[in-house]
Amino acid sequence: MMKLKSLLCAVALLVALTPSISADDKPEPRLITVTGEAEVLVVPDEVVFDLTVQNVNRELRAAKTQTDEQLKKLIEMTRRYRIDPKDVQTDYIKLEPRYRGNDESRTFIGYAVRKDLTFTLRDVSRAEELLSEVMESGISRINSVSFRTSQMRKYRDQARALAIRAAQEKAVALTNEIGQKIGKAYSIEEEVPDRSMYSQNYSSNAAGFVAGGASDSEGTLALGQIKVTARVTVRFELL
Repeated sequence: MMKLKSLLCAVALLVALTPSISADDKPEPRLITVTGEAEVLVVPDEVVFDLTVQNVNRELRAAKTQTDEQLKKLIEMTRRYRIDPKDVQTDYIKLEPRYRGNDESRTFIGYAVRKDLTFTLRDVSRAEELLSEVMESGISRINSVSFRTSQMRKYRDQARALAIRAAQEKAVALTNEIGQKIGKAYSIEEEVPDRSMYSQNYSSNAAGFVAGGASDSEGTLALGQIKVTARVTVRFELL
């Protein structure tokens, strides 16, 4: 009787240690993974200016007044170029005391009042003219001049479709070499590019250009083309 009980316990222990196999468990499908890339070239139809106006004065009110007056002139300039008010925005404001030296004997220079202004010019034919006037306006810095397209969604969709097609063609070419074929797509992943890839940028300290004379830069603002790119990774089933 003791031998029978020992045998039953051993069988029970063996069953407990054996991993269960579910009917839902399926073997991993045979897959081929490929990457597709595409690029669409687009002529920009809008130019975004990002400018900085800053003044330093021992009197805070004077520093603010000087900065505000320059900013008002810039806003008036945008109106002359028929830029929609909704496309003009003050997007950065900073106030800080300035000192000369780093130790306890440092000397107070004054208060620095900074404001940044961004605006979008949609008549790109006037971009060169506007840039020259901006550089002569006495601003502190041109943070960037970006050439963009207002139809980004359209061109991004085009690039994505081309990237998918490229991935499929690559998969077909690879499998043909080994005498196989591809089936349905098992998964698709898109690599989201940086927004800066969708624009061309120009930036510099404005003072350097003004010192050289605005005429030196006339006729040099070439809009060129924007590269709208897409990259996808697709896994196809192997037949």
